[in-house]
Amino acid sequence: MINLWPLISKQTVILSLCFFLTFNVLSANAQMVDWPSDVSIEAEGGIVMDMDSGAVIYGKNMHEHYFPASITKVLTALIVLENCDLNEVVTFSHNAVYNVEYNSSNANLEEGDQLSAQDCLYALLLKSANEAANALAEHVAGSNEAFALMMNEKARELGCVDSNFVNPSGLNDPGHYTSAYDMALITKAAFENETFVKIDSSLYYDLPITKRNPEGNRIYPGHRMLKKSEPVYYPGIIGGKTGYTTKAGNTLVTVVQKDEMTLGVVILNGHMTHYSDTKTLLDFGFANFKSLKVKEYDNTYTSLNSDLMLNGIFLSEGVIFSIDTQHKITIPESAVFADVTSILDYHLSDEAPEHAIASVQYTYGGLEVGTAYLLVERRTLESDVDVTTTISEETVFQDSTEAEYHISANHQNIWLVLLCIIGLIGLLCIIVFTKMFLHKKEELQRQKRKKQRLARFKDSNLSSQEFDLLMEQRRPNFTKKDKRFKK
Repeated sequence: MINLWPLISKQTVILSLCFFLTFNVLSANAQMVDWPSDVSIEAEGGIVMDMDSGAVIYGKNMHEHYFPASITKVLTALIVLENCDLNEVVTFSHNAVYNVEYNSSNANLEEGDQLSAQDCLYALLLKSANEAANALAEHVAGSNEAFALMMNEKARELGCVDSNFVNPSGLNDPGHYTSAYDMALITKAAFENETFVKIDSSLYYDLPITKRNPEGNRIYPGHRMLKKSEPVYYPGIIGGKTGYTTKAGNTLVTVVQKDEMTLGVVILNGHMTHYSDTKTLLDFGFANFKSLKVKEYDNTYTSLNSDLMLNGIFLSEGVIFSIDTQHKITIPESAVFADVTSILDYHLSDEAPEHAIASVQYTYGGLEVGTAYLLVERRTLESDVDVTTTISEETVFQDSTEAEYHISANHQNIWLVLLCIIGLIGLLCIIVFTKMFLHKKEELQRQKRKKQRLARFKDSNLSSQEFDLLMEQRRPNFTKKDKRFKK
C-alpha cells in the first residue's frame, strides 16, 4: 500500500486549497438583509457583543477612552485565576487594606488577615472589595505596579488597543482607562474561564472569620440583574460586574445566555441608566440576531474531500478537511448563511487547534461576524488495497507523463493546465514574498513592543530583571488556562 501523506506537504495543501478557492468563492446574496441598527442608549459609551463569535452587534463610541471603575476587577480576577491556585493563602498587608479611597467598596478586612485566593476572588467579584484587589495583586506580582504590567500585557494579548491599567481595583487615576470594545474582549475571555463563571454567578458567599468579622461575613453580588427579587432581573443572566466613581459614572458588565446565544453588554459613563441601557441592548440583540455553528452551515471547505485532486491524485485519499466544531458566527435574524463571505488567513496564533492549517474569517456586509479554523488531518486507510489501483479506477491516465499534466479525467485541456501551473507558481511567489514582508514587519513590531515594555518598567521603577525574578518565584504556582466555558 502506498502512503500518500509524505507526498502531500503543508505547502502543497495550501497551494491546492488556494487554487480550489479561486474558482469556488462564496458569493453574497443580492437580497442581503441590512444590519439592524434601530437602537440607542443614554450612556456615553456601550457595546453588545456575541460572546461566542466575538461579533459586535451594536456599539456607541466603542473605541473612546472612559474610566472603567470597578469593572476593572474582571481583568484582575482573570489574571489571578491564570497565575494562582485557589488554595493559596493571601495575607493582607497594610498597603492592601489602607491604600484605597475613603468609603470605597470593601469586605471589612484588616491588616494581617489571611484568606484563601478563592475567598479573595469572591470578595473581589461579589463585594467589589478594593482591599481584596490590592492583596491579590501583591500576592501574584509582588506589588500593584508589577501587577498593572501584567494587566496591560494580558489586555494586549486579548487584542485591546484602547486601554491602560495602573491598578487592580479601578479606583480613579488619570492613566487608568479602557473602551467599551476592549472591555468586551476582556469580558469574553473571563467568561470562557469556568472558575470565573462559577464565582461571578454566585448569589452569596460566606467569607471566613477575620479580625473584624468574628462570626464570618456573608456577601452578596452587587449586580442587581442577578437577583430575581429585583425589578431589573434579566432571565438567562450568567454574571457581570458593577462599577462606579464620580469620574467614571456608572459602569456595568453583563453576560446573558438565551436561545443558544450568549451576549455580553458593556456600559461606560452611564448616568443612573446603566441597567435600562443594558436591558435595551440585550433585548435588541436577542430579537434581531442569531448565532450559527459554522460547521453546520459551511461545506465550502469540506467539499475539498471529494473535489480536489493534485497531479492526478485525489487529496482526499490522504487528507481530510473539516471546520472546527466550536466556533460560531452572528448574523441578522432574517439573514441566511449564503449571505456570508469568508477568507482564509494562514497566519495562526498559538491558540489555534493542533491540526489547524488556516483560520476562516467570516464577514457579513463588510462586518466581521466570526472566525473558525480549517483543520486538515491524515485519513487512515481502512484496507490494504493498493491506492494506485483505486486511483486508476477513478481517473483515466495512460502513463505518468499524462498524470502530471492532466487535472481532470473528464475535461482535459493542456492549455488550461499550463495556465493553472503558472498561476500556482505566481501564487507561491506571492505567498513567499508576503511571508518575508510580514516576518520583517513582525520583527519591527517586536522590537517596538520591547522598547515600550522597557519604558513601562522604567516608569514603574521596576527593572525587567526584577519583574522576571518575581514571576519566576511564582512560577511553581502557575495554573494552566481553564478550558472554554461550556454552556
